[in-house]
Amino acid sequence: MAGHSKWSNIKHRKAAQDAKRGKIFTKLIREINVSAREGGGDPETNPRLRAAIDKALSNNMKRDTIDTAIKRGTGEMEGDNVEELTYEGYGPNGVAILLECMTDNKNRTVSEVRYAFSKHGGNLGTDGSVAYLFNKRGVISYSNEVSEEQLLEPALEAGADDLVKHSDGSLDVMTQPEHFGVVKDALDQQGFTAAHAEVTMVPDTKVDLDEDSARSFLKLLDALEDLDDVQNAYHNADISDDVLAKLDA
Repeated sequence: MAGHSKWSNIKHRKAAQDAKRGKIFTKLIREINVSAREGGGDPETNPRLRAAIDKALSNNMKRDTIDTAIKRGTGEMEGDNVEELTYEGYGPNGVAILLECMTDNKNRTVSEVRYAFSKHGGNLGTDGSVAYLFNKRGVISYSNEVSEEQLLEPALEAGADDLVKHSDGSLDVMTQPEHFGVVKDALDQQGFTAAHAEVTMVPDTKVDLDEDSARSFLKLLDALEDLDDVQNAYHNADISDDVLAKLDA
């Protein structure tokens, strides 16, 4: 079950950049809004909303802001008419990219997404071209200060599917999306503090990138994530810490 910790390279790098750009709150609010609209405003019966709230709280969003977003989603307060769209494409070296978007103007969104792909050496694909490579999973991550022996039994008892240990000693508890909230609550109550927790799209296979390919890919990823309508950009690129260090030097 050993692997390379995604939280130790690309994800942390991107999260830090998102926070600096000040865009992350806008995207979190949209996700809460749409989650509440689609599944109701009670996080106890709406796993997607629960995951969105957890992610917002982990990014220090205030409860009042979260509550307002929920009310706009359920119709208690007036909100924007936003629809969900998914786009699929390829980056350098055949890296698969899956985009989740929320927009009030579909034509604008597809135009911007297509332009970003073409400008940075990628290709916008057809529906179904890469989606089959990803599975929706709950991922609850812990630093290497938490031991595998301590975490394994309570995680599995709570309903987790697997525990993945990475080369840096960090751990990912994997769950089905609908079990994410229950498992996280159980581990919280046991005193385990997660470094990161979200429902995400996990790729079945990874594509290793060298320095040149990684540089091109990250430019494309930056361009896509900079688009206001792109909520999440999932991919199957694997960039080693050594390569990433060279790019950040």
